[in-house]
Amino acid sequence: MAKARRAAAVLPSMQTSSSKKCPCLGFKLREVASVYFTMVAVFLVILVVALQGSAPRGTYFPYKVPLDPQGLLELSWNVSYPEQAVYFQILSRELKFGLLFGMSDRGEFENADLAVLWSDGHSSYFGDAWSDAKGHLHMDSQQDYQLLGAQSAAEGLYILFRRAFSTCDPRDYLIEDGTVHLIYGILEQPVRSLQAINISAIHRGLQRVQLLKPNITIPELPSDMKTMEITAPDVVIPSQETTYWCYMAELPDGFAKHHIVMYEPVITAGNEALVHHMEVFQCAAELDSIPPYNGPCDAKMKPEQLNYCRHVLAAWAMGAQAFYYPEEAGLAFGGPGTSRYLRLEVHYHNPLVFKGRRDSSGIRLYYTGSLRRYDAGIMELGLVYTPVMAVPPGEAAFVLTGYCTDKCTQRALPAAGIRIFASQLHTHLAGRKVVTVLARDGRERQVVNADGHYSPHFQEIRMLKELVAVFPGDELITACTYNTEDRTKVTVGGFGIMEEMCVNYVHYYPQTQLELCKSAVDPGYLHRYFSLVNRFNDEEVCTCPQVSVPQQFSSIPWNAFNREVLKSLYGFAPISMHCNKSTAVRFPGEWEKQPLPSITETLREPVPHCPPAPGPHPAASVPIKLGEIKRI
Repeated sequence: MAKARRAAAVLPSMQTSSSKKCPCLGFKLREVASVYFTMVAVFLVILVVALQGSAPRGTYFPYKVPLDPQGLLELSWNVSYPEQAVYFQILSRELKFGLLFGMSDRGEFENADLAVLWSDGHSSYFGDAWSDAKGHLHMDSQQDYQLLGAQSAAEGLYILFRRAFSTCDPRDYLIEDGTVHLIYGILEQPVRSLQAINISAIHRGLQRVQLLKPNITIPELPSDMKTMEITAPDVVIPSQETTYWCYMAELPDGFAKHHIVMYEPVITAGNEALVHHMEVFQCAAELDSIPPYNGPCDAKMKPEQLNYCRHVLAAWAMGAQAFYYPEEAGLAFGGPGTSRYLRLEVHYHNPLVFKGRRDSSGIRLYYTGSLRRYDAGIMELGLVYTPVMAVPPGEAAFVLTGYCTDKCTQRALPAAGIRIFASQLHTHLAGRKVVTVLARDGRERQVVNADGHYSPHFQEIRMLKELVAVFPGDELITACTYNTEDRTKVTVGGFGIMEEMCVNYVHYYPQTQLELCKSAVDPGYLHRYFSLVNRFNDEEVCTCPQVSVPQQFSSIPWNAFNREVLKSLYGFAPISMHCNKSTAVRFPGEWEKQPLPSITETLREPVPHCPPAPGPHPAASVPIKLGEIKRI
């Protein structure tokens, strides 16, 4: 599609509201129609509404998230897969002299791709810009943020614009599946030009979302569906930036087996910008009783039994919508052999340190006693929680890989296989990328889930765009990439927040006995590694059997040789397979010193679709008057 190559003047002044109605017919509607002739009807409606003087309706934008903790900026969006584009709507409730909105690799304001709205106090402009490594702004010669409309309403200013997934502009961010780090800034003083904006001096922040939501059909819900709210009662949000709050709930006595068919967030009004993510866990069936608890998850007074409440029933993160199970499956809870106790965990993100804010947020479960055809199951893929898998300090992108081997799936899966419909990726603080790939007969066949901009601060269960069929003999390979450039000590695998994990919780049906299919390097080969580096280094490395693996790793001098040998070890050494039932007992078979899967053909990296090459355009704003804005 052709693109608008100019920055647009939006408002003559953002400081005063005029009584004149916007003469929007001067916006060259014929040109817009020719440029966007492939736009679906719903977005044509949005454009017409925006240009004719009423704020775009939120129903056209099903996804919504507050950008800043105060809720002054609210982002709504929709995705057009036929056009390979995202439509954005920003509501600014107290706009002064402009705003910045954009995307970057990890939420940095350097090397960022930005849409900028700014005012010199008389005229206002909109343009596509980028920031360099020092944070200086430059107008982009290829204007790929395309302004569609701007409208003042009682609640603030609406700005509507479009951006293609891929522009093939080297200055632009490639919008792809997984986490996107959105950045924003608020201009509180007039600026004479784009280049005069000092991004280090403005109020700014970041928000993480999954922009490319899957376009799936919502299944029909049963007529006898009931609801249950798991919410923390009247919590006073602590006046600190980060809090994990735990609350214990209990199912009624004699609660029979039901299927969860859907769940959605319940957010206390006014706290939308503070409730970051939430999870509901079911406790281990072996626990006869758990004392009531409503407090911080890391408090010393927290009952120890809460640590055994790890079976995920529901998970939500900011920007996520309601989660629906496939119409043929539901997640079982209640009934014999299960625990009555549930743990709600709420992550509060309070960077402005508000005091005295009360909250009763949580998750609403929709469930039915009319059981569906299949019980849904949750299976752990990736690496075992063990210190034998380690990342040296100072690494920019160190990869660890966990395997669910053909031998395990052959032993544990039914002949008809299973269908994966959702996935939740998980690492601790050093995780940067996670991907799980399905392999069959030595060939990679399909990506199950991938997040190239993964953040441990944004974890949600994500519905897949299509079901992934896994059959006996298939392999599921999960690779995690870590960054330890800010660490001086080795990072080993484990449960601690400064230790690491590499997990993909896949949601599938029909449920099987296989609950965990993970691996770790063979301990004997790791001991050989310690002996080898001890032989080739001047500094002595602990290799005594009585010394723990973390201590042995900590004694290693992390020179280039020791790093490369460790990478090589993880790439060829046999593995210890954990092909486990829900009882934590392995399936019968030989699981030690298993060979790594032999992959002879890998998937090709997707090639971004490039629009037609643009002609030369100056990197400067060219005003396009939309006229004066009237409040409605």
